[in-house]
Amino acid sequence: METSRLGPSGETMDTPRYRALGSDSRAAILRLLRAEPGLTGAEVAARTGLHPSTVRAHLERLVAAGFLVRARASAGAPGRPPWRYRVAAAEPAPAPYRTLAQALLDHLATAGGGAPAAVAAGQAWGQKLAAGIAGSAGPAETAVEVLRQLGFDPRQVPAREADADEVHLHICPFLELVGEHPDVMCGLHAGLVQGALRAAGAPDGQAVLEPFATPDACVVRLRVPDREDRRS
Repeated sequence: METSRLGPSGETMDTPRYRALGSDSRAAILRLLRAEPGLTGAEVAARTGLHPSTVRAHLERLVAAGFLVRARASAGAPGRPPWRYRVAAAEPAPAPYRTLAQALLDHLATAGGGAPAAVAAGQAWGQKLAAGIAGSAGPAETAVEVLRQLGFDPRQVPAREADADEVHLHICPFLELVGEHPDVMCGLHAGLVQGALRAAGAPDGQAVLEPFATPDACVVRLRVPDREDRRS
């Protein structure tokens, strides 16, 4: 039977959670990912010298305990991409919104159709949010403004590809939930951007979300056909 313990500030400590840090190796992995967020399991193994299967077990324990979140980032490569890991946000979203988001994710992940349904829900959400913005801005600018209003701290940067706009998202308002249903959560956010593009007059616009694509941000790559292309 677990008994509650009080922390230094009088708060109740989550003993099973902090027991996850009872391993020097797991503590070292957590320190490494604070310094280098977005590493894969193979990269963690290479930096720590631990066996890949041992690292995998440690990472799973840290994710289960809520210290890490994970998402897949393909960077455009074919095949199923590896998990990338990042330290969870220090401050979770407010409890009522977190509970609502958790319920939505659980529904979409189980009975609601998974990632494709999340993308569709995000598209509808993005269209509604962009309705009051689209008349005064282009599609890419509208999508960025929607992301800004939601607290993603989006920043446009020079794109690596000539026909794409690149937006770095430096904050995820629900980062602590990503580890539970990463494909669903990221699909919801990708759909959000696609819906904003559609509302701004770019029905053929594309948005690809690369979770943890840089050490300090997720990356959205936008392809928006110009107006001449859309009329032809």
